[in-house]
Amino acid sequence: MKSDEDLKKTSRSIRKNILNMAYYAGSSSAHIGGALSIADIMSVLISKKIKFKIGDPYYVDRDRFILSKGHACLAYYSSLFEKNFLSKNDLLSFEKNGSDLLGHPVRNMEKGIEFSTGSLGMGLSLGIGVALSLKKKKKNNHIYIVLGDGECNEGSVWEAAMAASHFKLNNITAIIDNNNFQQTGKNETIMSLGDLGSKWKSFNWNTKVVDGNDVAELDKSLKSASSGQPSAIIAKTIKGKGVSFFENNNSWHHAVLTKKIYEEAIIEIEK
Repeated sequence: MKSDEDLKKTSRSIRKNILNMAYYAGSSSAHIGGALSIADIMSVLISKKIKFKIGDPYYVDRDRFILSKGHACLAYYSSLFEKNFLSKNDLLSFEKNGSDLLGHPVRNMEKGIEFSTGSLGMGLSLGIGVALSLKKKKKNNHIYIVLGDGECNEGSVWEAAMAASHFKLNNITAIIDNNNFQQTGKNETIMSLGDLGSKWKSFNWNTKVVDGNDVAELDKSLKSASSGQPSAIIAKTIKGKGVSFFENNNSWHHAVLTKKIYEEAIIEIEK
């Protein structure tokens, strides 16, 4: 059983992987800030929650993971590396010609990527289709979906939320990365989300609001699924978490790492 210290260690590894990939790609589409904010969420999911079998990507009893905020794929790829689905060479090929790892996830079962995502507002609907299918087959697999808070500006998210509660899809857990920023600025400036916890609860989801950068709190919140409702975790995170000079700095939605900044960021994470 993974301890909280083990989870924190995995979070650090994921963050280092994110920086390594972004630096070697030299790409403005790396979306470093939004990837770092979900590192702890990914650590808990891959270490303790998502059921899978290494070496068998088609394992019939596997759970499903959907990164609806597909632009944060660096955290996803880093997590797949931690679980031996990807090699170091795979990571360093990010966004290079011929790479399997693009700026948004593209389905590649052999690499552990089950769904192509990135068109914001679509991941929850996709998850509902999978959840309904599994219910009809009388399977107990669970679907975990990570959405962005800015993504919740999309009307399709709320149509899907309504459908999931209507069909009593207790095999879905949506984790909303509530880092308070989106591509061009603060949520409150662009489109205020108000009280996200109350919103999801009003759609009849079993809703919890947690510190999304606290692995122990995340682990505890994910242990208690509802018997008759879909579950929503409002994970209050810090964009750029783990590197002090990235935190709450929305420039790192698109900024490119220089060698000096990369080295300083790695040193800080290792501390």
